[in-house]
Amino acid sequence: MYRPKRLYTFMLQTFLPVFVMTFFICLFIVLMQFLWRYIDDLVGKGLEITAIGELFFYAALTMVPMALPLAILLASLMTFGNLGEKFELTAMKASGVSLLKAMRPLIIFILLIAGGAFFFQNNILPVAQVKMYTLLYSMKQKSPEMEIPEKAFYDQIPGINIYVEEKDKETGVLRELMIYDMSGGTDNTRIIVADSGKISLTPDKTKLLLNIYQGEQFENLRSTTAGVQSNNLPYRRETFAQKDILIAFDANFNRMDESAMRKQYVGKNITELHATIDSLQARVDSTGLVYASELKEKPYFNLQYYRTLNTPDGTVRTTQSEVALDKPLDTDSLFHDNSGLDEATIINQALYKARNVKMDYEYKSKLMEEDRKQIRRHGIELHKKFTLSFACIIFFFIGAPLGAIIRKGGIGLPLVVSVILFIIYYIIDNTGYKMAKDGRVSIIEGMWLSSAVLLPLGIFFTYKAVHDSGVFNIDAYKAFWVKLRGKHKRTLEPKEFTLDEVTPEGALSVINAFDSDLQALRESYRRMFFLHKLYARLFGTKQSTECMRSMNVLIDYLANSRRHQVIAVLNRYPYKITPRDFNLLADNNEQLRQWFENEAGKDPDNE
Repeated sequence: MYRPKRLYTFMLQTFLPVFVMTFFICLFIVLMQFLWRYIDDLVGKGLEITAIGELFFYAALTMVPMALPLAILLASLMTFGNLGEKFELTAMKASGVSLLKAMRPLIIFILLIAGGAFFFQNNILPVAQVKMYTLLYSMKQKSPEMEIPEKAFYDQIPGINIYVEEKDKETGVLRELMIYDMSGGTDNTRIIVADSGKISLTPDKTKLLLNIYQGEQFENLRSTTAGVQSNNLPYRRETFAQKDILIAFDANFNRMDESAMRKQYVGKNITELHATIDSLQARVDSTGLVYASELKEKPYFNLQYYRTLNTPDGTVRTTQSEVALDKPLDTDSLFHDNSGLDEATIINQALYKARNVKMDYEYKSKLMEEDRKQIRRHGIELHKKFTLSFACIIFFFIGAPLGAIIRKGGIGLPLVVSVILFIIYYIIDNTGYKMAKDGRVSIIEGMWLSSAVLLPLGIFFTYKAVHDSGVFNIDAYKAFWVKLRGKHKRTLEPKEFTLDEVTPEGALSVINAFDSDLQALRESYRRMFFLHKLYARLFGTKQSTECMRSMNVLIDYLANSRRHQVIAVLNRYPYKITPRDFNLLADNNEQLRQWFENEAGKDPDNE
């Protein structure tokens, strides 16, 4: 009987609880984002708690593609950060277990999650999206609950505005009502003023019943005088003690049919998406061929595209060959040949025909563009089935090595790093999605842009973690930058006591040796091309090595000098020689040579 290794069991037992916790936390966060987005469409409509709970359940399922990669990233960061902080990764490496071997059970687990994510995207998510959007649209169309405020107009009833001065919360009686009924149009507004009243729904909740008392009604009778132009239009005034009014107001919650939503791209699996894309593409291609044939076969200057020939075998239709003009076309003669029409009329007719043709083909292009848009939306949904699984794998290979490098557990630093990386991923992913949706880039480029950007990051972190490289070692980056630029400030100081005194002859010897090697290096750089120069700057050559050795010999020897001027010049020498330093080094050498030649001239032994 096969039994897993204790290390593998330990890694799974460490990772799984953290992953489950972070997944539900991330799912709750994105679900709250959904709630704040649609809260205005849900509040104040008297929806049953079961309907709201059903909407949140389907919304949670649709938010899984956003929460799952973030949960994997955060869980892997926390798990390996805790192991690194407690030196358990160090103990594993000391016992001969590499980081990749320790990650092996989790890699298998993440691959299983990626396979499950693909199955979820293809089979469960389309059903959940259909049900969620159908339920959401049904809730949007539901009329709001009757909650009329005091001293403000209530306009949630179509065509009706109600103003209430005071409302008795115990009895529900409304006092000093003003009702503006504009359901017949603004020209036929009906105004009702009442001392008090009550508003209630009919038992079937399809109509609103207004019981109003002690009031007056004013109604414009413009409709009865249609076609009569008069400044004094008749109106009707009615005084009543009690009046009942029925207003159409459907307060029931009616679910929409899901069949229409199933036909959209959000409700299709891979097979259905492929079938829809193929059918739309075939329709676009056939329509484009028809439009192209129309343009190609359209006659110009009364010259037909096809020519009919009578042969012994029957009538044959062939295309016209190219027609060449014997002489340039005289446009003025065209205007004179049309008797009875002036030049402006002919031009206007030609422009009218040209505009009609242009508008016709613009309309046809818009029809084709709508089909192309549907192809892009279906193609985007098709690639989404795969990008989630790939994103889960990439985020694990970013989070696990990064946690092993950072070696910080808990929720603090891993959470910050996870949020920053996920925001970068989300921005890139949305940018690619919008560009693919608008047709500015291909669907493959747009939908796989975020994966293409983050994949090298995952490879880099994994390589660094396996080789124990210091990704966040600032000194290493400073050293690399200094090596790249060859710039660093020396801090030599004059010595009060030295064992080896600097003599003019020795100084001139090391200066001349370095100057000779510097001239040779300068000549070799002149003969290099750009890439060779870049390689020589980064990795060096034999001549640059000899020149650096000569410069270090010069600096080591002259550093024993007691003269402040010599030490000041030595501090201007770089740690690495680059082409931009050639003139500086030559000037320094010349300045030192002059000083030591003057000193040698003052020596009595040299006179």
